[in-house]
Amino acid sequence: MSIDALVDGQCDDTTAPTPPLPARDPRGHKGTFGTVVVVGGSIQGSRVMLGGALIAARSALRAGAGLVQLAVPEPLALAALSALESATGRALPVDTDGHLDPSGCAAVLDEALADAHALAIGPALGGGAAVEQVVVRTLANARMPIVIDADALNALARTAQFDRDIGAAGLILTPHPGEYARLAAALHIEPAAADDDASREMGARSLAQRLGCIAIVKGPRTAVSDGIHTWSARAGTAALATGGAGDALAGIVASFVAQFHARGPGLSLFDCARLGVAVHGLAARRWSGVHGDAGLLASEICEMIPDTLAALRTAPS
Repeated sequence: MSIDALVDGQCDDTTAPTPPLPARDPRGHKGTFGTVVVVGGSIQGSRVMLGGALIAARSALRAGAGLVQLAVPEPLALAALSALESATGRALPVDTDGHLDPSGCAAVLDEALADAHALAIGPALGGGAAVEQVVVRTLANARMPIVIDADALNALARTAQFDRDIGAAGLILTPHPGEYARLAAALHIEPAAADDDASREMGARSLAQRLGCIAIVKGPRTAVSDGIHTWSARAGTAALATGGAGDALAGIVASFVAQFHARGPGLSLFDCARLGVAVHGLAARRWSGVHGDAGLLASEICEMIPDTLAALRTAPS
């Protein structure tokens, strides 16, 4: 059965069906399957956020990336690696208040990204001027595809004319309806109605056309567009209405970009995004088949990914 049939994937007239999940190279090693860098986590006064970055990193590993580097504020680095021992760490410098030091972060991220194949930036990254500087500078200087999620999307929405200096080799934006609304206002494009599937598709297409990116606008029926082609799917279940679910999607998509796009001729970013949405939703369905539509933890999405991948690779066409 095709992936589109499994997730009720619907294409516009010019969109090819979603391709099958590529086979895993039995002779491969960790370098074969790409390196993902996840930039996230924050300390803002008494509020500490780390879970989103951990979930994105865990989902990238569970989706098959060979290596994942977690770049988090220095005071959180040991906690991050204790929670996810399979990742390696990059400590982002902070000032005495725990805010990121943009110039110090630039040096650390330049080194981290030198050998990376995909970057996911934004989970639990927090807000403020320093975050905005780090996000915009990273988009200008990175030379690999970037998945922009969560707080990084909000940072862009607060930055005037951020789209004028993007050096990345492809962007994938993953807004939920609220994040999309902020981006739409900043970019002067039409807003999308959160509860209307056709409007969400229009929003994804408009955002993709405006930035020359891949847009994933999340919702009960998630829409993916590259500005020319648009695809949507009702992939998951109501259980995905839980904190961290979007971070898991960002990690899966970044993992597929590292494995199937950045390592050489393979899938397009559009197809990596579609596959990520499908696998994310099918993992949630697998959990819901046992537990129902409430109570899902984002970490449990990650644990459902390997069986979901195996089922897709062995399913009859």
